[in-house]
Amino acid sequence: MCEKSMIKKRYLHLTEEILKENPKMCEYMAPSLDARQDMVVVEVPKLGKEAATKAIKEWGLPKSKITHLVFCTTAGVDMPGADYQLTKLLGLCPSVKRFMMYQQGCFAGGTVLRLAKDLAENNKGARVLVVCSEITAITFHGPSDTHLENLVGQALFGDGASAVIVGSDPVPEVEKPLFELVSAAQTILPDSDGGIDGHLREAGLIIHILKDVPKLISENIEKCLVEAFKPLGISDWNSLFWIAHPGGPAILDQIEEKLALKHEKLKPTRYVLSEYGNMASACVLFVMDEMRKSSAKNELKTTGQGLEWGVLFGFGPGLTIETVVLHSVST
Repeated sequence: MCEKSMIKKRYLHLTEEILKENPKMCEYMAPSLDARQDMVVVEVPKLGKEAATKAIKEWGLPKSKITHLVFCTTAGVDMPGADYQLTKLLGLCPSVKRFMMYQQGCFAGGTVLRLAKDLAENNKGARVLVVCSEITAITFHGPSDTHLENLVGQALFGDGASAVIVGSDPVPEVEKPLFELVSAAQTILPDSDGGIDGHLREAGLIIHILKDVPKLISENIEKCLVEAFKPLGISDWNSLFWIAHPGGPAILDQIEEKLALKHEKLKPTRYVLSEYGNMASACVLFVMDEMRKSSAKNELKTTGQGLEWGVLFGFGPGLTIETVVLHSVST
């Protein structure tokens, strides 16, 4: 099961002008959901279209060949959903089979790949367009003296969209696979209730992140690795290429320390965090794109930094971890 093509798109939707027009968005917990919804319901599918259009172009086949659409966002909810709007914006076949995922959070970059893998493997000839589109307008809030974690979120989160096409049995000379999705798993970490949660209120999406999150993730990540790679006989985590969700510097630092990872293992993840911020579900595809491009630029033998096997991790509310085992392909 291979990924065929991917592309990323980065925008900033909240400007000083917009905030002046909507002053309640700058007041902590002031009612402002209508203004936020008016913005994201329109902009989320539009941003997704930009990423999807470029992915389809790189893929090389006509969009009429797309059989399934998986759309994911944490920004707003609506009916019909962003998947419907994107189908119209792209001019996809009306019979495309759509899956809309709202309010999953940061781990969903792994979830959409797991779902696309299952769809592609169980529907002969399927080509699944995966789109993650995230806009922080739904979560942006002014500062609060009593809820300092809100400032952490404003410092970390950013807008962005990424898209990839997933399918089986690539068409020779037309489709060039980038990575093979070998296996995928999801788990809820023990004793992690309330670690990360978000609640949609009149003031928008209110996110809470506890300071213990990096510790909880780092203490449980090796168990996920052992379960995923035991069938392959792999136990050296430095022998893998790493595509980890860039949740924040503290998470990456503690993972690196806990697993004794060489610093370069998380270099693509740290690059995406520094350049684009935490774009929730869109992030891991940004990291994957950075890895395959840098591998080609440095003339490495595979899309995974010259290595054969790799892991993709998504972390998010729950606390939930998505683990995807990847196999690279020759550059």
